[in-house]
Amino acid sequence: MKEQSTLVDPFFRHHDYLRISVTDRCNLKCRYCVPDGMHHCQPEKNILSYEEIEQIVKVGAELGVRKIRLTGGEPLLRKNLPVLVEKLHSIPGIEDIALTTNGIYLHKYASELKRAGLNRVNISLDTLDPATFSYITRGGTLKDVLDSLEASLAVGFAPIKINTVLMKDINEADIERLIELAIDAPLHVRFIEYMPIGHAGDLWDSKYVSLDTVRLKAKKFGTLQPYGKVKNNGPAEQFTFAGAKGSIGFIHPISSHFCDSCNRLRLTSDGRLKPCLYWQDEVDLRPVLDDPYEMKKRFYQAVRRKPQQHEMAQLLKSGIPTTRMMSQIGG
Repeated sequence: MKEQSTLVDPFFRHHDYLRISVTDRCNLKCRYCVPDGMHHCQPEKNILSYEEIEQIVKVGAELGVRKIRLTGGEPLLRKNLPVLVEKLHSIPGIEDIALTTNGIYLHKYASELKRAGLNRVNISLDTLDPATFSYITRGGTLKDVLDSLEASLAVGFAPIKINTVLMKDINEADIERLIELAIDAPLHVRFIEYMPIGHAGDLWDSKYVSLDTVRLKAKKFGTLQPYGKVKNNGPAEQFTFAGAKGSIGFIHPISSHFCDSCNRLRLTSDGRLKPCLYWQDEVDLRPVLDDPYEMKKRFYQAVRRKPQQHEMAQLLKSGIPTTRMMSQIGG
């Protein structure tokens, strides 16, 4: 039987998954991630080095962390990212390394990342219309992402997941075309509800779309069938259609939160453990990077402070929501 993590929170959830933001910088300014269009980045001296990240992951692995996801900002803005992947791949106990990327540069580095030990990728793709893509990302080029999808299939990343954030009156018209991607290729398209992270609730609420919209449009392609074969599927409810090569998923933190099964901690690019994406609470690891014993204590401190749920959709909060934008947290 697989050994369980010793990182157990007050609600008996075992944490074996660490999401690591390697940078808070990004080459895009997606409207749901950077609402005001301005990146508020840390000075470079505050960003963890690869050696510091390696130290933290070694301690996490001793406590039962088995899965790593590298995020940003855009992680491929960090120079020599395959070097970090190789370092993490060699740590005893680490079984799976994934990458979340906007896909603009992935086609250039896919082969090198695969050789270094990267297992799988999540690629952000909110539309298949070039003009809408440019609008959402504030200047990105859709072709770069499509090239990265092809490169990911070619090198054998598996599974390949596509993350689509729905926004009212912006990309709803693309739902059917994105579903077709999952029918025609072994891709796993996950539709994600827009979350109120790091910006005013009114701005978020005006663009929120329930995933019931996707379910209605999916009827065009047949009956949704449960699909349980996507590795490390996390909070997504996954479905497929008869004859489809891939699947579609629903991640609905607003209409139906997935907190009961949450098994993740987040490490920000400036060295703080976040027990929950939504709340302000963080535990600073930087002062104890050279002391594995003290670092373990702070890992335990983080899981002890983890709330039962994020309360994103509730008007009355039991804590203080984060003021960091999604690009600063690592998603």
